Amino acid sequence: MATQTSNPRDFINNLGKIYGWYAGGFLAFVVFLGLLEQLGIPNKVLGYLFVFFTIAVYAIIGVLSRTAQVSEYYVAGRRVPAIYNGMATGADWMSAASFVGMAGTLFLLGYDGLAWVLGWTGGYVLVSVLVGPYLRKFGAYTVPDFMAHRFGGNFARFIAVIVLFSASFTYVTSQIYGTGIIAARFLGMQFEVAVFVGLAGILLCSMLGGMRAVTWTQIAQYIVLIVAYLTPIIILSTQHYSIPIPELTYGSAIAEIGVREQQMLKDGLASLCTAQSCPAGSLKPHIQPYLTYTTLNFFAIIFCMMVGTASLPHILMRYFTTPSVREARQSVAWSLFFIFLLYFSAPAYAAFSKLEVYSNIIGRNLADLRPWLFQWGELGLIKICGKDAISIDAVVAACKSVANHPGVVRLQDFVINTDVIVLSTPEIAGLPYVISGLVAAGGLAAALSTADGLLLAIANALSHDIYYKMLDPNAPTVRRLTVARVLLVCVAIAAAATAASKPSDILAMVGWAFSLAMAGNFPALVMGIWWKRATTTGAVCGMLAGFGLCLFYLVTTRYFPQAGVDYFGMTALINPVTGAPLADITQPIVATAAQKVGWFGLNNIACGLLGMPLGFFVIYVVSLMTKEPSAEMQAFVDEIRKPRGRTVLQEKD
Repeated sequence: MATQTSNPRDFINNLGKIYGWYAGGFLAFVVFLGLLEQLGIPNKVLGYLFVFFTIAVYAIIGVLSRTAQVSEYYVAGRRVPAIYNGMATGADWMSAASFVGMAGTLFLLGYDGLAWVLGWTGGYVLVSVLVGPYLRKFGAYTVPDFMAHRFGGNFARFIAVIVLFSASFTYVTSQIYGTGIIAARFLGMQFEVAVFVGLAGILLCSMLGGMRAVTWTQIAQYIVLIVAYLTPIIILSTQHYSIPIPELTYGSAIAEIGVREQQMLKDGLASLCTAQSCPAGSLKPHIQPYLTYTTLNFFAIIFCMMVGTASLPHILMRYFTTPSVREARQSVAWSLFFIFLLYFSAPAYAAFSKLEVYSNIIGRNLADLRPWLFQWGELGLIKICGKDAISIDAVVAACKSVANHPGVVRLQDFVINTDVIVLSTPEIAGLPYVISGLVAAGGLAAALSTADGLLLAIANALSHDIYYKMLDPNAPTVRRLTVARVLLVCVAIAAAATAASKPSDILAMVGWAFSLAMAGNFPALVMGIWWKRATTTGAVCGMLAGFGLCLFYLVTTRYFPQAGVDYFGMTALINPVTGAPLADITQPIVATAAQKVGWFGLNNIACGLLGMPLGFFVIYVVSLMTKEPSAEMQAFVDEIRKPRGRTVLQEKD
């Protein structure tokens, strides 16, 4: 990495060799830890080695990539080749929600969980077609930069910063929450302490070198996370069906799950969800649709995740780093390829995880439960018979209090947090502990890579768009970068404190972030690029209207459901299986990522479906009612829509 500073061109030309050696070294490290496990080294020591080695490598890259140049800090000097920018974007995108939460959601929801996979994957089509290359052609440092230039002033910039901060802060909180889970389990820390340990790793990567450090670190993190994600399911696919390609054996695993579900029902180890009753812990057939989400919410989530992908500032920022508009387009294609490798495997991961749970936990005598389960139970992430599974004695006592309990674990007895399915699958399957450590390192890489990008997006918006562009346009380079680093640390600490309170599960927080970004950013971005008639007043009013409605819906349905019913015409959400209200509005929420009241039966994670159309409508109507943009601005819009040519705006360094 040091050669980057002395000769940037040589560094770029040697990226293949550098990351090839890195990948080989990482695999050798995993093999070495496997040998240590065979020699009897304690699992806790192996966990520490995995976590600290990987964080140390990322920190070294961050330190070697430190910079005092503005363009390097904000956009990595605009010289990241397409394939490597695609890999960095993949790591930036595949957060703890993708790595940790995706397969867990598919495990819990079965068919209904595919909404997240379809939405996130399809979103890159919108990025490529509607937004990404044109922002690169514009040539600034941040999304609010574009809003300010296109819509004439700092008010539009300020509103864009508010949207960016709200969406990104919610998103980064979920990533720090993910690092806390991993650190707590594999380092034996309290969760509230573990989130700040994870935070330290995040700051080491992003604080000194900005986008340059984050880019080269994210490439390294992608290598770790994809190896970690694929290894367990390749092993399980080989063990079960003698074929090391899980996507080819996925169908066989689904068929076997169906057989085991029928056997559990026959043996009295599960009760089936019916149209009349679906109590907690009931069996939801893995391939049956619309058992958790209604048809409306299933497709609403797909749409929100798709459009949200094209609206998140930390993703759009990645396309500012390529050398040209052409490479921005190419990097979108590479991003989709690298993301596809994980997303195409997630359904198989969920299937093999469920198969292992059915084989190794359901039906097992309470006294024969394996110790690993209690380590997750101590974190409150696994419950048996309604109590945290902290020990065999605690489990036996809890189940004895259940009338007519058979003394074995039934499906209705076993509750596992969806955020630990991926992390615990190697242990459930009885794989060597080194595989568990590898998966933990992958989950940490996924969370750190996204958190780095998000924190950088927030800090850049606050330092560049608020401090430099609005408060002190004459600020020297050193002061600008110092302000950016200080703000990054402050935002990171605030996010960690929020994560420590466990506000929700990872996927729900990510859903909120996507909807907020979709409602606030997407209409103004698309209309700003594709409609010359869009005016400043129209864009500002549209952003405020769309974002405001989405935020109102989210807050009201989650925190003030009674007010929603009394004053805003909301009604109880309907359980798609029973047709009954999802929950009484005075009772706690009973379903992951599903709320108690709403309009049209719409879950609050899909509130962007309300805010985005309103944003488009307001921009269109208000723009027609106000004076059209100047000829110069319309020429600017024509210019950024051209797929080739010079960068329109060149920021000063």
